[in-house]
Amino acid sequence: MAPWFSASAVAPALSAAWRLGPTGASWLTISVQLGFVGGALVSAILTLSDRWSARRLAAAASLAAALATLGVAMSRGPISGFALRVATGAALAGAYPPGMKIVAGWFRDGRGWAIGILVGALTLGSAAPHLVRWLVPADAWRPVLVVAATSAALGAGLVLLVPNDGPYTAPSPPFSWSAAPRILRDRGVVLANAGYLGHMWELYAMWTWLASFVAASETTRRGTGGDTRAIAALVTFCVVGIGAVGCWLGGRYADRLGRTVVTSLAMAVSGACALFAGVVYGSPLWVLVPVLVVWGVAVIADSAQFSAAISELAPAAYVVATIHYGTNQTERQLTRRLVGAAEHRWIDAIGHPTGRRLGKREPYRFDFDALVRACAAAGCLLELNGHPERMDLPDTLAAAAKQHGVRFVLSTDSHQPNNLPFMKYAVDLARRAGLEAGDILNTRPLAGFRKGLKRGRGKTGKDGAG
Repeated sequence: MAPWFSASAVAPALSAAWRLGPTGASWLTISVQLGFVGGALVSAILTLSDRWSARRLAAAASLAAALATLGVAMSRGPISGFALRVATGAALAGAYPPGMKIVAGWFRDGRGWAIGILVGALTLGSAAPHLVRWLVPADAWRPVLVVAATSAALGAGLVLLVPNDGPYTAPSPPFSWSAAPRILRDRGVVLANAGYLGHMWELYAMWTWLASFVAASETTRRGTGGDTRAIAALVTFCVVGIGAVGCWLGGRYADRLGRTVVTSLAMAVSGACALFAGVVYGSPLWVLVPVLVVWGVAVIADSAQFSAAISELAPAAYVVATIHYGTNQTERQLTRRLVGAAEHRWIDAIGHPTGRRLGKREPYRFDFDALVRACAAAGCLLELNGHPERMDLPDTLAAAAKQHGVRFVLSTDSHQPNNLPFMKYAVDLARRAGLEAGDILNTRPLAGFRKGLKRGRGKTGKDGAG
């Protein structure tokens, strides 16, 4: 991500070299944002991250961003420079979202923390050009861009060292404009996107404006004599870079306290710092910098959590609920969790219902009859998991559930493609239980499968929504 703010870090020197006014200087960053939006839209429409490996796409995009940034360093004027900045943004759109996908593919538990670490790394990359700017003479803008381009190229090579896209990666559905109305009707997704919009507005405004703010504050305090650009670059690097700590803290506590709590708290602190920054303008650095450091931590702490929240809140075509934690709870607690999941309107199936792992873990204790009654009443499916370590639901329990009108779904618990042949074991389970094709929803064509889900049958559950 170093190319993103590379031109912003040297905006005064670049503006002088290209004879840009204040409006022209602002386009050094605006052009990247426009390129990013355009690149993200094209990538989504063409589903590039599904056509190509996310690793290869991220690596190719990072290399393209490096070449575009190197082109800016070689440009002799603003026309080609701005065009290459747009290209930089478009290329980064092919690096940032696939990077998120790679991390999500490698982490299922603690995903918020993992994405937080990734955004922390991106934050340090965004801050790095300001450090390079502090280390070189004020008018030496080309070395800053060259270093940013080099770091992006090195990043492309590092991404290719990742062995694959991860055991938990999942293909995205094809891009569809028809999904927009469904998304806009989902209150949780709309609120998360609105919050993300406000967060990103503040974040990129703050990161872009910070160096100019610190330089102007120091000029006001010292007077017009002396060059304040070097100290402004160092302070900006520290403030933006410390955001990596905020990303780590946000990820750590979001998985424990909830994303809503963390994002709301971070935005409240960040907004307060934005207001207070005006109060300490012109103050000595020992007063100004601590305020900016707190702001730097808070302004980015919620970024990864918005991304994770939207991925979790987005409407899903098919949802399976499973128990992976708290398996040592009491029978009553486990029964309440399973029944509650079966009755929830957005839960379509209960996965590996008994939780057993053959030779490794006994089934957890719960009231199976209560779960069966809940599934029959709510239209929730029970999974017959054909993975050799699970073979869950056992055939005897599946046969008993059938007598109560429960329907089933066969699956493989696949975490990688070579697990897909386990479906034959799920079929064997179903045969031993005496199940027929009419009892198993995924024997139907896709349209019939969707219609057979509780949502397709008008089952609304007990979450207060229907």
